[in-house]
Amino acid sequence: MQQILKAKIIEVCNKKIATKGENVGISFYAFFKNKNDNPELLMEAATWWIKTHKLDHFEKAVKIKNLVGKL
Repeated sequence: MQQILKAKIIEVCNKKIATKGENVGISFYAFFKNKNDNPELLMEAATWWIKTHKLDHFEKAVKIKNLVGKL
């Protein structure tokens, strides 16, 4: 996983957890703006989320942060 994506995932997870609590769920789309300005990075996130880890559409931000932290 590219460092830029890893940093973005951790940043978004931290913000969501801080504002909504440790039970907040997120999707990999949360790491991107509403426009597709970086399709390669989006596909990397989608592949990591769907193919590599076989995650549901929404997962707990804490879980995702922990998975990324192990990379």
